[in-house]
Formats: sequence, structure tokens, C-alpha cells
Amino acid sequence: MDLSSLLSPDCTRCAVAGTSKKKVLELIGQLAAPRLSGTTSFDVFESLLNRERLGSTGIGLGVAIPHGRLGTANKPVAVLMTLADGIDFDAIDNQPVDIVFALLVPEEEHEQHLQTLAAVAQRLNDKSCTRALREASSDKELFDLFTDNGSG
Repeated sequence: MDLSSLLSPDCTRCAVAGTSKKKVLELIGQLAAPRLSGTTSFDVFESLLNRERLGSTGIGLGVAIPHGRLGTANKPVAVLMTLADGIDFDAIDNQPVDIVFALLVPEEEHEQHLQTLAAVAQRLNDKSCTRALREASSDKELFDLFTDNGSG
């Protein structure tokens, strides 16, 4: 899967000072909304928050993959950020989260949503990938590391 078709440089942030899960979800909304015509940052935040209420998207090893479906979205959009300090995300292993990959998809794209989540989870399960992401020192480096599939 070509992850660069989902993630854009303007939705990639390195070493964000995230103080809480709520603040991180709000920032994701601010970054993603301009890429989703007819969608506000609050719509994105609400979608992510509603999903988190079903159970944390903190998958362990410092990684969270918050995701949501939006009736107003016309294409999938992703946001990737590393956090300057790990935050409590109610992860399954109770460890602080410092890598967040958010995915927002159109309401009707159930199958694509699941396939994309699986591809992202597989990528973020690779310890060499997450190590490199944590060591990135700029938004551009973080974007390039995530989208080049480790080939460079």
C-alpha cells in the first residue's frame, strides 16, 4: 500500500508537545480538516473521540492509531506525529504513547478502512521503523521516513 497517498507533508508533525490525549486529538482535527472539504476540525475531533470511547486505539509499544469515519469525507486522510514526551493514551500495554498515526476515511469505505489500518499497524509494528520515526528531527524527515517504506 502506498502510504504517501494518505499522508501529506502538511499533516506530519515531529516532536509535538502533546499534553493529553484530548489535545492530541484536537490537533489531529486541526491538521486534517483542511484536507477534507466540508469537514471542520471539530467534526474530525468528534469522530476520533467517539471511536476512542469504544476502546483505546493505543496498540502498544508507544504507538496509537486513532481512526474514524466521516460522512463528509470524500477521501481518506492521515495525520502522523511524534510527541516530544509520551502521553497516557490508555494503551493496551499501559505504556505512554509517543507515535500517533490518525486515519480518517469516508463513512462508506469500510473495507478500505480495515485494509489501511492493517497496513499502518504492520508498518508501526516494525521496531526499526518506529525507532527511526522517534529519531526524526523534522516534519519532512518524519514524512519521508514513513512514506518511503524503509527503502532509503
